[in-house]
Amino acid sequence: MSLHPATLPAQTDPAPQTATAPGDAGAYLAARSAAAQSNFREGAFWFARALESTPDNPGLLEGAVLSFIGTGDFPKAAEAAARLTGQGGRSIGASIALMVRDVQAENYDALLAVPESRKIGNLLDDLVLAWAEFGKGRMSETVAAFDAIAATEGLKAFGLYHKALALAAVGDFEGADDILSGRAEGPLVVNRRGVIAHAQILSQLEKFDEALALLDRGFGSDPDPEISALRAALEADPPLAFDVVQNAKDGIAEVFFTVAVALNGEAEDGYTLLYSRAALDLKPNHAEALLLSAGLLEQLRQYDLAGETYALLPADHPSFHAAEIGRSATLMAQGQTDAALEALRALTQSHPDLLMVRMAYGDTLRRVERFEEAAAAYDAAVALVDVPAERHWGLFYARAVAFERSNQWDKAEADFRKALELNPDQPQVLNYLGYSFVDRGENLEEALEMIERAVAARPDAGYIIDSLAWAYFRLGRYEDALPQMERASLLEPVDPVVTDHLGDVYWAVGRQLEARFQWRRALSFDPEEKDAVRIRRKLEIGLDAVLAEEGAPPLTAVPNGN
Repeated sequence: MSLHPATLPAQTDPAPQTATAPGDAGAYLAARSAAAQSNFREGAFWFARALESTPDNPGLLEGAVLSFIGTGDFPKAAEAAARLTGQGGRSIGASIALMVRDVQAENYDALLAVPESRKIGNLLDDLVLAWAEFGKGRMSETVAAFDAIAATEGLKAFGLYHKALALAAVGDFEGADDILSGRAEGPLVVNRRGVIAHAQILSQLEKFDEALALLDRGFGSDPDPEISALRAALEADPPLAFDVVQNAKDGIAEVFFTVAVALNGEAEDGYTLLYSRAALDLKPNHAEALLLSAGLLEQLRQYDLAGETYALLPADHPSFHAAEIGRSATLMAQGQTDAALEALRALTQSHPDLLMVRMAYGDTLRRVERFEEAAAAYDAAVALVDVPAERHWGLFYARAVAFERSNQWDKAEADFRKALELNPDQPQVLNYLGYSFVDRGENLEEALEMIERAVAARPDAGYIIDSLAWAYFRLGRYEDALPQMERASLLEPVDPVVTDHLGDVYWAVGRQLEARFQWRRALSFDPEEKDAVRIRRKLEIGLDAVLAEEGAPPLTAVPNGN
């Protein structure tokens, strides 16, 4: 399901309005600074502190609402929202907080009578009204409301999907299956939760084979633990409980999640977080809302809150591995490398047969330059793959990089070539293998052909243009190298390797003053120490002398294009 931008809620949050005349200037400034950085925990503290002296300041109240939602504290968000709206203030964050409050209290009359000033967006408001009718036990009105949404241009899938959930929640599995199967209104494209819901519905109808076929179509041959567990339960034949939506509160949680998924990538992360947090507050075991909320917090660089949110998923949940991989990323972002690696190492013990777990461990080891250990982790991942397919090219590429960086070139080359066998036109692999050949002075013509193919696929990737220029340089085609290296430098203006290479090309074409200037620039970009030592030596004695010291062939130009 996808939404046209016009159907999405208008994005007026998450930046709070400017508060005026604060009584506590220090708290006010601290609150504004926290809000600017999406630091919800600090914001919650300082907005509350500032409100002690000016309790009715609308800017402070709005900032408090957003901060409290960011931390997941909806009771406090609703308290501030009530004070804001009570004096005529308007805010989508406040409307969401008050709606969540009413849903938690099962106050469906309040939801059916929401004033215009508290409207959020047509789709969300209409779906919530339909579920409020469900909460009142008025099924005819519920179905009519969902049908009205489905009749709205661009919203058919959303109305039908939620109608199917409501029918299943009251035991009308035949009606729900008719909708989700497409028999009632035509094909219906649903998200992951929709596929799971349909599988549960088919199970209730004892259509186990159809449910298994649905999972195969939706998730392929490498399902995750949740889908694997679902398959195993279906193969055992007893009907599965329908638990995607069991009541109106669950339904409204699904509404907020539906909108959050639609907003994700289309709106600011802080704004999308309002909806995913609401879904999670209404249904704390909503794993997808939890993972989305934690991921948004991670993207907002609120790593402590993201880690705490990931940690809410219990160890026995089928998606625990995904949450732990996310939590380890937040630990890495906070500089807690050992804790991150320990979390992933423990995950390889508890979930040894999950490819993504082995790859996450290898990727993290590679990131901290423990390349031999990374290669071993990737070995364990490769062992899980019976028949390598195109989708596995990244695994062989990652292991190849680990082998190359740990000076195991023969193994690295074999894995690079395996990755290309699986995905022949993959530009990352073409570039890395081609550049490695160039750097080693091997297979230069083949290397050039690989890099040219990579450039054709990614013409604006500076690091790939650099590889092409460097291949020309190593082939002695200095005049061909020059424009490509200058272009690479424009695309990667502060990359120490590209800048160092540009200096070498300038030297090779006789522009020695410019070469020295670029080498000095390269040193300012914090190159690796071994590269820095070589650059300093070039500045002392020149590139020709450095090549002589290294026993490398001297610079020898060949005619352009040859």
